[in-house]
Amino acid sequence: MRFTSTDLAQVEATWQQFVPSSSLQDADPRRFRFDWHSEELVSGSLVNYRLAAQVHSRAEPVDQILVCRVDAADARVWSRGRSLDAGRPWISDGALIEAKWDRAARVRAFVFDRRAAQQSARLLTGDDRLELRTTGLSPHSADAARSWERAFAYIESAMEDAQAEPLLIAELERHALMMTLSAFPTTFGETSTRPVQRGAAPSTVRRALAFIDENAHLAITIDDVAAAAFISTRGLQYAFRRALDITPAEALRRARLAGAHRELRQGVGPSVSAVARRWGFSNSSRFAAAYRQAYGAAPRVAEV
Repeated sequence: MRFTSTDLAQVEATWQQFVPSSSLQDADPRRFRFDWHSEELVSGSLVNYRLAAQVHSRAEPVDQILVCRVDAADARVWSRGRSLDAGRPWISDGALIEAKWDRAARVRAFVFDRRAAQQSARLLTGDDRLELRTTGLSPHSADAARSWERAFAYIESAMEDAQAEPLLIAELERHALMMTLSAFPTTFGETSTRPVQRGAAPSTVRRALAFIDENAHLAITIDDVAAAAFISTRGLQYAFRRALDITPAEALRRARLAGAHRELRQGVGPSVSAVARRWGFSNSSRFAAAYRQAYGAAPRVAEV
């Protein structure tokens, strides 16, 4: 969704569609302009907007994880009287966050459904009792903050290329969540330091490969593969390395590359890039390089 508006009520109503607790406490309507861009993920959203006005905003997410960066030269960000570094993103799953700026700000945010994020975190760690909560508001470090911002820019760009392809969108949301959980203090970080599960039998790998082969055309993630194989995601990583010397992600990528190869040979799809996107490859040049490495020729749609 993209639009530009000078209607204050429309601005607040739009932002509340994504974060119901958000509000504009004060905004100067005399120099008000709003440029909005949002993308729907599987169970969350990406939001990027520019708001030119003197603004005081607040958000107190409920059943959501909100990760936000307010980019303005004169921005102030705080929570219950505690100042936050306005030059870095912040995270909240319930804490009240307020922000002020006097001229204009660019606001970038991921909004995750907390329950869906928790389920993903449980699959990744193998801990089905994990209660996913934030344990701090600021990123671990300046490097973590920069990594999160680079990930946001990449995911926003890739979403524009995804063209509603479910495979791509599912992988992009997973990447957004994992980068967020890595960059900020959460209970996920505490749980992921526990010892890796190391008791995977070869049957686990076979179940995982069978699931990949049957479902590579769908919007599955490595978490889904692990769940189908009845093992934690980290345990699955170890099992694949031990048995096949590859990662589950590489196995899934190979299966999708093989699926794209079959479709190209059968003349399916209007173009190479369309077939690549359908099988979860957002970058056509990288798809072509992987295809040449695997099959010794450039990809092309066969004439049938």
